[in-house]
Order: sequence, then C-alpha cells, then structure tokens
Amino acid sequence: MPEALSMPEAGRPRSRIEWLLSPIADVRREEVSSVLLMTLLMFLLLGAYYMLKTAREVFILTQGGAEVKSYSSAGQAVLLLFLVPAYGAFASRVNRVRLVRSVTLFFASNLLLFIAAVHAGLRVGVVYFLWVGIFNLMAIAQFWAFASDLYTKEQGRRLFPLIGVGSSLGAWIGAVRAGDLIGEVGPTRLLAGGAAILVICAFLAQLVNRVTVRSASPTEAAESDRPVGGAGGFELIRQDRYLMLIAALVVFVNLVNTSGEYLFGRYVIEQANALYGTGADAARERFVGETYSRLFGTVNLVGFLLQMFVVSRLFKVLGVARCLFIHPIVALSGYLLFLSTPTVQLMGLLKVADNSLDYSLGNTTKQALWLPTSREAKYKAKQAVDSFFVRVGDLLQAGLVWVGERLLLTVPAFAIITLVLVGGWLAVVALINSRMTHGSEKAPSPAVRA
Repeated sequence: MPEALSMPEAGRPRSRIEWLLSPIADVRREEVSSVLLMTLLMFLLLGAYYMLKTAREVFILTQGGAEVKSYSSAGQAVLLLFLVPAYGAFASRVNRVRLVRSVTLFFASNLLLFIAAVHAGLRVGVVYFLWVGIFNLMAIAQFWAFASDLYTKEQGRRLFPLIGVGSSLGAWIGAVRAGDLIGEVGPTRLLAGGAAILVICAFLAQLVNRVTVRSASPTEAAESDRPVGGAGGFELIRQDRYLMLIAALVVFVNLVNTSGEYLFGRYVIEQANALYGTGADAARERFVGETYSRLFGTVNLVGFLLQMFVVSRLFKVLGVARCLFIHPIVALSGYLLFLSTPTVQLMGLLKVADNSLDYSLGNTTKQALWLPTSREAKYKAKQAVDSFFVRVGDLLQAGLVWVGERLLLTVPAFAIITLVLVGGWLAVVALINSRMTHGSEKAPSPAVRA
C-alpha cells in the first residue's frame, strides 16, 4: 500500500501559514520557522550552484570540449576516494553545525582562489570542472543530510517536498541570473556571487539548527550537539544491503544522465564551431554560456513546477518507493523515441524531461530514502553515496565515451547503450521497492534505524 502522510491533529484549526503551505506540504505550526529557514537555505545553495555551474560550462567547453568534459568527470571519483574519508574523520570530531559551517566556508574560500587564478591569466577549465563537481555533490549531500538529521522520518516525508521547492526555485533563478551575468560581466562575477551566497548558507545552517533544537526535547538537543561518530562511510555501505542498493541507484541515475549530457554537449560544440570557429573568443564563450543557461533555466522552471504541484501529491498517492519508477520509465521512453528521430531539438527536450525529473521528484525521493537510516549513515554513508558513487557513474560514462570515440560510434549507438543502462536502473529500483514494500525498513540492519 502507498505510504500515508499524516494529517494535522484532529480538532486543531490550521494557521494561515499552514493553510498557505498546504498545497505543497503538510507543515505543522511548530515546524513552520524551521522548515522555511531550511527551504531558504536550499534556495540559496542551489542558486549559487547554478551560477557556478554555468561558469563551469564556459571554462571547460571553450578550453577543452565535450570529450574533455567527460574525461574530467572521471578525475573527481579519484579525488573523492581521499575526500570522503577525510570528511568522515572530521565529522567524527565535531557536531553537525560545526561540520556544515566549516565545510561550506572552506568551499567559499576556494572560489576566491579561482578568481585570482583567472585574473592572472591561468587556464582553469579542467581544475574548476573538477572542483565544481566535488562541491556540488559534497555540499548538497551535506545539507540534505543535515535536513534528514533535523527531522524525523515522518516529518521528512511531509516536509521534504517543501524543501525541494526551495532547491528547484533556487536552481531556476540561479540559472537565469547566470545567463544575464555571463553576457554582461563574464564568468568570474558568477564565482564572486557564489562565494558570498555560501557564506550566508553557512550561517543560516547555524540559525535553523538553533530554531529546531529550541522545540526539541533535552535528549534530542543533547544528541544534536555531539560529534557524528561511527564507522566510515564506505564501511557503513559495505555492511548494509539497503545502503548498497541506494549506492547502485545513484550510479545508474548518474550514468544515464551524464550520457545524455555528453550527447547534448557534443551538439552544442559542433554548432558553436560552425558559427564562430574553434578559437576561444568572447562570442563563442557567450554562445556556449547562453545555450546552457537557457537549458538550465528551462529544466529548472519545469523542475520547480513539478516540485511545487506534483511531488507531494505523488508521495501521497504512490508512496516514496513507487515514485522511484517514474524517472527511469520516462528516460526509457525518451531514448526509444530518440532512436527513431535523433535531432538536436529532441535531445534538448529529452534533457529537459530527464533533468527536471531528476531535480524534483527524483531528488526528493532519493533524499527520503535516507530518513530511516542512522545518524552516522546520514552524514558519512550519504556523503560517500552522493559524491563518490555518483562520480563512479561519471567514470564509467567516461570509459564509454573513450571506447565510443575510438570505435567511431554514432549518436544512435550511444542511445542504445543508454537504453541498456536504463534497464539496469529499473532493476535496482525494483529491488529497493521490494525491500521497502515488504517492510525491511521496519527491521533494518545495524547501519539503519527504524
């Protein structure tokens, strides 16, 4: 049966803010301040990320091309083999607020170094691409882990759709704003804006923790102030089949998504070269930046509308587990259609559908999978899954690109390979669905709490 979301207490009238938020999420009066602050935080974080992501496309595509972009992704997996254990070791010594604040401010300081490098005339394309990929995964995973630690399993299933609205809206506005700034002042302005926003996010995390703990029991308040502790992220995953399945899920999701990104990127570079030549001039940079800004803007507008009006209703009707099937079924249908009509326009529409679902329903559903897990798994195993295992998908896709380029595979051939990967994705979703449907969440292994 679908997982039910609880309703407000019988006999208690809803406040005005509860009534206003009810089309998106079932928010209780005592949760309003906390969840709105968390929603604002995710809005700012995703807005900053899309500003930085648009700058990334300009740097990497104008200094290397779509093929180099795919190969650069593989390097992130290697770096994360060292960064994930380092993150876990730091988490074992500090409480959640200091962990989130310190890591976020560290990323903000990195952006100042990139700005200095660009002004010094250095080519930062590949290095910055590596950095943005790591920042994206580690920072966003960290804040979603923070959210799943702030709220109980029951609260998360009610409140995550609203927090997801903040993410989707921030991503859309960030992408649109990035397109305006690219044409006016260039990519370094985006880096400076991103750094400022990250500083704000670091201190918002401290504020939302304070507001949430204020209404918590003394035991919960004390728990929030202790270090995360526990085994490392990779060890937690190795010990638990449920966490292994989540890891496999994100590998397949990212493998399919990055295959589509490669195909779209190849089309964009071919068109840019035809219009402006192969030199890294301002017109070519502007074309690439504006093309990706339009894509990101459309994707995030559609994703925002899905998050705003569809996600919470699907959660109520289908439940979290069954919602996992929607995204791969759409991808399967899209690539089958692409095989019969391989055009730039259809590829763009497919990426809009793929990415908007990923950023709305897919993202919220994947985050909800972590609600029944232990505190250690939320921060450490989630960091490993959402960073390293996502980049494993990139590594595998880079291998496919390398082989495909040397075998001179056509675009339809790449599409057929992607269809096979979607089949693996559906198989993993079926296994997760089976475990959740048969009540495995209620009797989890030591790494997972009920």
